[in-house]
Amino acid sequence: MAKTKTVFYCTACGNETPKWQGRCPACGAWNSIEEHVERPAIPGRSKSASGCVSSRGPRQLHEMKSDEEIRFTTGMGELDRVLGGGAVEGSLVLVGGAPGIGKSTLLLQICQCLCAQRRVLYVSGEESERQLKLRAQRLGVCSDNLFVLSDTRISDLVEAVSQISPDVLIADSIQTLYQEDNESAPGSVSQVKDCTMTLLQLSKADGITVFVVGHINKEGNIAGPKVLEHMVDCVLYFEGDPNSTYRLLRAAKNRFGPTNEIGVFEMEDRGLVEVPNPSQMLLAGRPEGASGTCVACVMEGSRPVLAEVQSLVTRTTFNMPRRTAVGFDFNRAVLLMAIGEKRGNLALSSCDVYVNVIGGLRLDEPGVDLPLILAVASSYRDKPIADDLTAIGEVGLTGEIRSVSHLPQRLSEVARLGFRKCIIPRSGTEKLEIPAGLTVLRVRNIREAIETAL
Repeated sequence: MAKTKTVFYCTACGNETPKWQGRCPACGAWNSIEEHVERPAIPGRSKSASGCVSSRGPRQLHEMKSDEEIRFTTGMGELDRVLGGGAVEGSLVLVGGAPGIGKSTLLLQICQCLCAQRRVLYVSGEESERQLKLRAQRLGVCSDNLFVLSDTRISDLVEAVSQISPDVLIADSIQTLYQEDNESAPGSVSQVKDCTMTLLQLSKADGITVFVVGHINKEGNIAGPKVLEHMVDCVLYFEGDPNSTYRLLRAAKNRFGPTNEIGVFEMEDRGLVEVPNPSQMLLAGRPEGASGTCVACVMEGSRPVLAEVQSLVTRTTFNMPRRTAVGFDFNRAVLLMAIGEKRGNLALSSCDVYVNVIGGLRLDEPGVDLPLILAVASSYRDKPIADDLTAIGEVGLTGEIRSVSHLPQRLSEVARLGFRKCIIPRSGTEKLEIPAGLTVLRVRNIREAIETAL
């Protein structure tokens, strides 16, 4: 009889240790080591997940055909954008997000378009088949090519795949699936690893596109071992404020496309609705004639997006002034405030400064430097910036304004949304084509920019 083996896993990173420790030696997390009992593999058992012995051997790279189209649309343009142009056949996609954010809703909605040409198997370990039927009726999903299974055993899932032979498999969620040979509880490190490996074998051996829903922990990361994100081809994060109807879809990892694209959705009564113009959504409700606000234009992948940067500067009541940044890198914000005090004649050392980006976006590119400084200067002097003015530019430590990438696309988006003036760097923009109806104001440093804007 095979002997069992006791090992200890870190729930944060998946590192294995021979004994229990209070702190993980790999990632440094405290109280994350858990005990698990593993059984050794049965000798002579080398079958794949589908139950058939694999007979595929190595092939030369130049013999493989690449002329076939392996991408297909999911029916959601915003999801296709984040995936890099559509889903890839034989890929394993992990979708994570907070509870109730809309992960299951998104995956059930795309079934309506996928079922037009493909067979889809939706496996749910959290809802019964009757509950799935009610949710599908609410979302308007109905097709003869959509098959539903409410089960948590991975062996039943594999058997259903062998019977139906689907082109797309959706598993909701990976934390509810379990393997009978593994005595650990569902959702544990070893169970998540084994179940994901089974789905990976199904995806690669049979060419099935697999979408997996993953829960997140209180830190906002995918629950389970970190190796889970290394095993899959694509990791998508569904983000958004639970009190808001807008949702953002980001790619943290993508082997078949970029990772800097975003998709914007709005949650309505009948499901998720795509937002093709996120700039207009982010600028909705912008106050007129108020100080401490400036519009920035950032690049989210190949898409220019306009966002509102707000700042509040008040006299401090403490010995050390407070600095707070929401949606912006804190260290970068403090650095720009120091540049504004040294080069822009802004006495911020005796003031509390609060910075906020409207709409739940996180801006981390250099083109937002100038709008942030202008918003701080506007609040400090209590003078509003013109409602039809935007700013684009990177700020150096000496106060100079430097050019940023994709400036023509940014200016086109600014002009399309009705803005009439835009402050841009003077250097590197001499041969720039200006859209009709837009006036550009070229500046050399932040002192000129502040005086021009105010």
